[in-house]
Amino acid sequence: MGIVLERIGEFGDRPFIHHRGRRTGYDELAAGIRRWLERFPGLGIEPGAVVSVAGHFSPDWITLMLALLENRNIVVPFDDAAQEDLAKRQQVAGVECHFGAAGHVALPKPEDSAHPLIESLRSEGLAGIILFTSGSTGESKAAVHSFARLIEKHAAETTRKPMHTMVFLKFDHIGGVNTMLWVLMNGGCMVAVEDRSPNAVCRLVEEAGVEILPTTPSFLNMLILSRAWEKHDLSSLKVMTYGTEPMPESTLQAVHKNFPAVVLKQTYGLTELGIFSTRSRSEQSTYMAIREGDARTKIEDGILYIKAKSAMLGYLNAPSPFDADGWYNTGDRVAVEDGFTRILGRESEIINVGGEKVFPSEVESVLLEMDNVEDVTVLGKANPVVGQIVAAVFRLEDEEDLAALRARVWEHCRGRLEGYKIPREISISRGELVSARFKRIRRIESETTSA
Repeated sequence: MGIVLERIGEFGDRPFIHHRGRRTGYDELAAGIRRWLERFPGLGIEPGAVVSVAGHFSPDWITLMLALLENRNIVVPFDDAAQEDLAKRQQVAGVECHFGAAGHVALPKPEDSAHPLIESLRSEGLAGIILFTSGSTGESKAAVHSFARLIEKHAAETTRKPMHTMVFLKFDHIGGVNTMLWVLMNGGCMVAVEDRSPNAVCRLVEEAGVEILPTTPSFLNMLILSRAWEKHDLSSLKVMTYGTEPMPESTLQAVHKNFPAVVLKQTYGLTELGIFSTRSRSEQSTYMAIREGDARTKIEDGILYIKAKSAMLGYLNAPSPFDADGWYNTGDRVAVEDGFTRILGRESEIINVGGEKVFPSEVESVLLEMDNVEDVTVLGKANPVVGQIVAAVFRLEDEEDLAALRARVWEHCRGRLEGYKIPREISISRGELVSARFKRIRRIESETTSA
């Protein structure tokens, strides 16, 4: 019996998930896993097979995923709403069978022999999870994780209080997988969300008594602007966590002001490394420290490096990013004060204006203070004189003349930002400025002529 099935057997009929108004117990989850284990041989699913699952956080899909892991399979989760590049990614992962809306489908057996990372899991009789990176900076990479490494820290936690936790990040996201495992190993209750609009999330917090809301800075900014919480009873909410991208100072202060009784906690993680426990310098500070039990950290030339027990084994479609001693270059430029670290932004996103470095999140934080701004994304644009200039793409609450917006931006930023950080190119978009994973998109085509 694997660690997951053994642990959930301790929780009886306690609810493990709240989904579409219904609660399902741990006893039902354990019974469902056992039923799948009995079915797998008849479906030709042997231990070690690579199986993809296109689903979401619901009782049925979670039961299937856990059963495959219990069966020592290598699982490739996909969000059921995102079918783009599905076949290509299945080929990269060497998927042998697939579960989706149409049920179980056997796929043509890969012609090539299995990747050495897959073979290493099979030879050791270990379950695995393959997660694809977002691909925001190039080709999406297939990260191979040993399930034993991912579950280790959660399995060791036996004294945490069971809590109702919203599974905000998606089925194929390292943050979503981490939340699921954390809740299950502590006997808590997952609250599944399908509509991630601020109003729907607030309604679900009230309906299900959500205590922990893991989310992103982009969503929290949307939440503050929507004022959706004023229409719902959110008294159950005790903790909001945020990660996946830098937190603008203005957003953090606004969240603290409007949710003074809620503990705000920054998290940090990567598809390649897993999610780490952190401690913040204060609730109103964007400085945090990764707990040494989870990982070791070092700073070289202003870049954060991490060596972690939960690190992936490697990529299927790219060279190993680890150095000879197991350190991983996160690509995140950081500032350090009193032993705490602040994420300034990805090195690849830094804007170089005539040799001066500009971090998009710093400029975004200032621009988000302006009236009539629903959201904003800052990015670099090529310039023949200074190399790059700062550009800002706005999404507005109400229509506004572009020339008037440009004048307001200049007036608002003077005295708050150095001259080279003030956006020189302004445009307005009616499209989304964040991805389906609620991370800021820094490659945006505006729908209004820039000025």
